[in-house]
This record gives sequence, structure tokens and C-alpha cells, in this order.
Amino acid sequence: MPPAPLAGATIRQVARVTLGGSRWRVRLSNEFGDQPLVVSSGAVARSIGADRVDVSTHARLTFTGDTTVTIPPGSFVWSDELNENVPPRTEIAITLHMSAVPARLTGHPGSRTTSFIAPGNHVRDAALQSAVKTEHWYVISGLEVLAPAGAAAVVVLGNSIADGRGSGTDKNNRWPDNLARRLQQDSRTPLVAVLNAGIGGNAVLRGGLGPTALERFDRDVLNQRGVRWLIVSEGVNDLGGSRPDSAMSTAAQLLDAYRRFIDLAHARGIRVYGATVLPFGGSFYDAPERQEARGRINEWVRRGGLFDAVIDFDAALRDPANPSRLRGDADSGDHLHPNENGYRLMADAIDLALFRNDHQ
Repeated sequence: MPPAPLAGATIRQVARVTLGGSRWRVRLSNEFGDQPLVVSSGAVARSIGADRVDVSTHARLTFTGDTTVTIPPGSFVWSDELNENVPPRTEIAITLHMSAVPARLTGHPGSRTTSFIAPGNHVRDAALQSAVKTEHWYVISGLEVLAPAGAAAVVVLGNSIADGRGSGTDKNNRWPDNLARRLQQDSRTPLVAVLNAGIGGNAVLRGGLGPTALERFDRDVLNQRGVRWLIVSEGVNDLGGSRPDSAMSTAAQLLDAYRRFIDLAHARGIRVYGATVLPFGGSFYDAPERQEARGRINEWVRRGGLFDAVIDFDAALRDPANPSRLRGDADSGDHLHPNENGYRLMADAIDLALFRNDHQ
């Protein structure tokens, strides 16, 4: 993670839940740290925009009854349960004062969300005056809501396209956000949570940013609570990072990884939906061999018969006149990542019947 002046400072970060509930908790992580992380105090409240919170909803964070917690390197902690009603798609501000911060700091570089850092302890302040702004999340790694009976979650295992590269800062309009909005608005699917496990630059097999999808599959999919569905939307960084003459070999390895994901998820009773790889013609990944490999992967996703259903992002966003490229009204400009309209089109291409309890 990029360095930040967090030791002895207060950081306020905003995240949106997808399902609501009256009992919930926060997860803090030092999983990639090299020294202990000490949080001396923390609180949550509903965000009312930027660094401001509704103080009437303020609740103190505790950890087995203590307001201070030390998180060893390689570990994480859950806060004690909070009893405060949170409506669906509420933006929650998590405010932490840290007294000791490791040099290697756990976080999420591509938050597309503004965080606010101010020196001193201002956990209970309604606003953080003269705060430094940064578009990263630090230390926070989850919000769990005790949802009503019948609720379940879908995990999106993805890369920068799930992470929202090209979407608007503080707009929550990545395609998984748009999917969550659609699910909430449909009377048949209001109890489906969306867990975005997208990491910008992530790869499935090797290299990339963060642990590979193979390495993080247990943590980010199998060990999440309440998961009933998985969308696999990975692979483009593996293709783009491969030598052109090895692109087809990389595609074959990706298909083996998809099979492993399917087997592991099915063993837990999780239905697995395969997403086709978006066009990248004209981007820095473009090469005839990589395009051929992308076609091989997409053909297998569509017709291989192992995924429980197919989500055809390629068909939704490709240029009809040049199917190797994104359509112009969906292209962020780098010919690899969609823009805000593209992320809306991706969510709209998903059949919500896939997430109904009666879907078999």
C-alpha cells in the first residue's frame, strides 16, 4: 500500500453495505503487515457526505470489550457486535485512531472512495477539519450484517474491472455496485448481498497485484459467510501479461483454474457463474495471439458446460463493427476498462433470476 501518515492520526473511511440489518460488525486487518498494528480507538456512524457523519448514529467500536486492540502481523480481528439499524445500501463511516502502524500496511489501493486523515485523535468528531484526502482504504477489510432469514451473498471474484477502474470516485457505480442496486430494486431479490472481491491488477495464475485468485480463493470466497453464488470474472491480466507466443498455453492454464474454482465452490454448495472476458482490442494488451486465446476462453465459458450459468459481458460490451474492441460508449478510453456507462451495461446484462431462491 502507498505510505500514509497514520501513526498517531485519525482516518475516516466510507464503505457501503448492500444488505441491511440491526446487528453488524467491522473487520480490521493486518494480514500483510510486518509489525503489530495498534488501534487505540474507533467508531462507526452513518456518513452524510465527505468527512462528515451523523453523530446521532455514532457507536464506539470495541474488541472483546476493550476500546483498544493490537493486531499481530498476519492477523485480523472482528469488532464486537454493534446494535444499530443499518438500512440496505447505507454508507458507513469507519473512523479509527492508530497509535502504532507497520511500514507494510494492509489495504486496498483502488478504493474509488475518498478517505480522510487528520493528526491526533478525532474519532468522535462530526467532521475532520483540514484532513488530508486519499483514494485508498486502509486496514478495514469487511462489514458483516446479520441479515434476515433467507438472505444470501454473491461473491464477485475479479480484477480491476470488478474493482471499478474507470468508474466515478465516491459514486459507488462499479458494476457490482450496479448489480447490488438492481437486486435491491427487484421484489424477488432484495435479500441478496454483493461481496466485491475485485483487486485491481489481480491475476489468476501468477504475478499481478495482491495474492493470485488461486491463492486467495479460500479467504475471499469459501470463507465468506452466507455465500450462495460466485461470479468468476478473472483472466484478462493473465492473458495481457503473457508473451504472445504463450497466450494459448496461459488460456489452457486459466481453464484448469476455472475448473478448480468450480469444483471447490460446488463442494460447498455454491453455484458458479462464468463471465466472459471483455474485448481489449486497441489496448496495451492487444496482440493477435492474445485475442485468439481470449476467444478460446470465452468459447469454453459459453459452451464448456461446467459453469452453472454464463454471464456474457463480452456480448454486452463488444463493438458490433469490431468485436475485438469495446463499444465506444462503454470504453473508458484505454480500450481495456469500461466507463461508467459500460459498468451499467455490465450489470444490466446479468439475469437476476440467477439469484432467486427458486432458481435451479
